[in-house]
Amino acid sequence: METPTDRPGFLLISFGGPEKHEDVLPFLENVLRGRNVPRERMLEVAEHYYHFDGRSPINDQNRELLEELRVEFAENGPNLPLYWGNRNWHPMLEDTLRTMRADGITKTITLATSAFGSYSGCRQYSEDIARTRAAVAADGQGQAPEVIKLSPFSREPKFVDACADRLADALRTLPNARLVFTAHSIPMSMAQTSPYLDELKQASAAVAAKVGKPEWDLVYQSRSGPPGQPWLEPDIGDHLRKLHADGVREVAIMPIGFLSDHMEVLYDLDTEAAALCAELGIQLVRGRTVETHPLFVSLVRDLVAAALDNPPRPCAAGCCPPPMRPARP
Repeated sequence: METPTDRPGFLLISFGGPEKHEDVLPFLENVLRGRNVPRERMLEVAEHYYHFDGRSPINDQNRELLEELRVEFAENGPNLPLYWGNRNWHPMLEDTLRTMRADGITKTITLATSAFGSYSGCRQYSEDIARTRAAVAADGQGQAPEVIKLSPFSREPKFVDACADRLADALRTLPNARLVFTAHSIPMSMAQTSPYLDELKQASAAVAAKVGKPEWDLVYQSRSGPPGQPWLEPDIGDHLRKLHADGVREVAIMPIGFLSDHMEVLYDLDTEAAALCAELGIQLVRGRTVETHPLFVSLVRDLVAAALDNPPRPCAAGCCPPPMRPARP
């Protein structure tokens, strides 16, 4: 183990995903541990991954982002070692924190791969950080690095501009298409106690203005909760049927709530929504997520550099509480 230094590191924290067929069920068991999700639903979601041979693209996308950040940091600073850990699959966050400790890192600026504030998109990451730091400290080999988590960043101009650039590319194919933004649905009890919905509306309005689309819709996808629990609506499929009934025949979908084209984008939009549009006779084009767009990479560098000089304040104790569980009958 190296002697601890005052030089901080950078840590990318993401959701994680399986990389082969036999990873799928253990990964989903990690995701759903402690949640009241029927096994039948888990097996249904597993089929989404099996549709792509059990390999989620999210880990490769994080590797690509890290490589772009290495170049950006090397060219423009700050000079930090870069690390990556996941909440639900390898490389696991706990293992990464141990590696950082062994490398002598005592503090890290951390970006979670979620642009919008909510329990699952922000606070749950903080809870996982606290849990894994405690587990690392408990092994008797020394304290885990201090983790300074960056705040959600959907209001940042470079994020808006990167989204708008991706969307503008898609609209070149169908310039008159109806614009539909999508985001991950969350329980209403979570939405009512977080800035998630307001931030989505603000970001969508800003991106729509950039591409000259005064009319747009915000809808949701990837719902996973029990039927009796209210979640944000309308669902993308229901909305596409409504647009068709209203005479709309061209649609541009922009998954603004996601940072990369991972499984929920590839399956829920590029597979299911695309099949529904083909059935309905709707021409569909989809904007890419920001992924490694140069403006997004530059934004991460800006946020990290700013946090080194002026660390963000931790969230308030009651910010974005976990959703209320539906009462059992």
